[in-house]
Amino acid sequence: MELATLIEQRRTIRVIGFDDAPFVRRTPDPVAIAGVVCGGTRFEGMVWGNLQADGWNATETITNLLIKSKFLPQLHLVLLDGISFGGFNVVDLPALSRGLNLPCISVMRRQPNLSKVEYALRRLPDSERRWAIVQRAGTIYQTPPFVFQVCGATPAIAAQALDKLTDRGHVPEALRLAHLITSAVITGESGKQA
Repeated sequence: MELATLIEQRRTIRVIGFDDAPFVRRTPDPVAIAGVVCGGTRFEGMVWGNLQADGWNATETITNLLIKSKFLPQLHLVLLDGISFGGFNVVDLPALSRGLNLPCISVMRRQPNLSKVEYALRRLPDSERRWAIVQRAGTIYQTPPFVFQVCGATPAIAAQALDKLTDRGHVPEALRLAHLITSAVITGESGKQA
C-alpha cells in the first residue's frame, strides 16, 4: 500500500531504520550496522550486518540485508541515520529506493554544512565519485523538527510519515532504537544521544 494512503487512512506504517555502530577509524575492521523494524513506534524485529569503513558497499549491504530478510514484503519505508555509514561509505539514496521499490528517507539531526562535508570527502580516494553520490540524494528539506532527504515519496508525505513514526523528540523510533542497540552491542551500553 502507498505511504500516502497509509497516512490518509491512519494505518500502521511498517518501517526499518538503519544506523551504524561506533567504530575505530583507520582500521580494516568492518563496521556493524543494525536495521530496526517498527510498526509505527513499536519494535517488531531487527537485521544486523557489516560494511566497510569509508568504503563503497553501504547501498549494497542495506539492499542485501533487506532482500534476504523476512521483513521486506511487510515494509512501507526505509529510514537512514544520515546519508553515510562507517565514515563516508555513502548510500546512493535513489538507487536504494529503486532497488527496494520503497521510499527511502535520510534523516539528519540538523542541517549539514555541505562545504565541510565536501572538504572531508576530498581527503578520501575517489572523492568526486563520493561527492556525486551525496548530491544524488537531492534537496535537503527542513520541516521542523525534521531535516531529511527523500527518494520515492514527496517531501510532504515524508514529513508526515516521520511525524507518525516519532514517539518523542526529533528522531523516528526505529532510528533511535537502532542507535541504542548498535552502541550497546559494541561498547557494552547504549549511547547518550539517540
